[in-house]
Amino acid sequence: MAIITNDEQAYYATGGDHGSYQFISLQEIIDTFKATYVGENKICQNVLDTDVTFFATRGIQELSYDTLKCTKDWEIVVPATLVMVMPVDYVNYTKLAWSDASGIEHIIYPTRYTSNPKKIEESITNFGGFATDGANEDLDGTVDSDGNDTSTTYENYKSGDTTINEIDDYDDDTYWPYPGGRFGISPEHAQVNGSFYIDEDAGKFHFSSNLSGKTLILKYISDGLVTNAANTALDLSATKIHKFAEEAIYKYIAYGVLSARNDSNPSMLALLKKERFAEQRKAKLRLSNLKIGELTQIMRGKSKWIKH
Repeated sequence: MAIITNDEQAYYATGGDHGSYQFISLQEIIDTFKATYVGENKICQNVLDTDVTFFATRGIQELSYDTLKCTKDWEIVVPATLVMVMPVDYVNYTKLAWSDASGIEHIIYPTRYTSNPKKIEESITNFGGFATDGANEDLDGTVDSDGNDTSTTYENYKSGDTTINEIDDYDDDTYWPYPGGRFGISPEHAQVNGSFYIDEDAGKFHFSSNLSGKTLILKYISDGLVTNAANTALDLSATKIHKFAEEAIYKYIAYGVLSARNDSNPSMLALLKKERFAEQRKAKLRLSNLKIGELTQIMRGKSKWIKH
């Protein structure tokens, strides 16, 4: 609703909650939904408050993954160990790049041809089993001096030379030994910006050797939820959703609470499901922030022939 509750003097001051009018809190969403959709002779009758809260938080999470503009970013300097732990609220990355002295970002692409497998320390016996340390001991893996899991594959990747003059491209696994015979090189690796891969099991990013000491920019998405100062519970008042997606979250909650019941009208569920999809699509279009004037300027000259 178009009601300004902020004190303008505090808003425009240093440290004010700038841009907050774009958003509405999840607590307001829940309260408005209960007042509008829940009650006698309304769509959601005899609905539990916990169900509304649950599907409101689930709606925030689902919309955060592909609809809301909730990309967070980090800037760090890649250490000599070439390892970075995922952010605590990390769900998936959207972009990795390093910035040069002019502030220009150079995109880093993931490599598909390496990993950091568990290197078993125990030797293999003649019959194929492992010589473990004892009857109740598990297989041990190798760990470096910094406490990171390490393997021969990872050590070779970390120490590989990725400069522009290096003929043996570590990302070309077919023709790299043959200069002049590297046909079908993958375009994503036909550059010297560096590469990375993600060790999902350890929750870490691993970078190529030429990224050591560079300023890295990580853009990632989270689930949009905010916890209290003690990180013991969700803070529904601090969790925000863009007003462009307000109707989408209402439809998500309505469909969710009714789909959890065993006496819901199937035709009503089908209608709410269709409306939920339509509102999510509309929210995505709104949040894409397309401007006809900007698009016109960008598309000028796009009719030129491009040889490839």
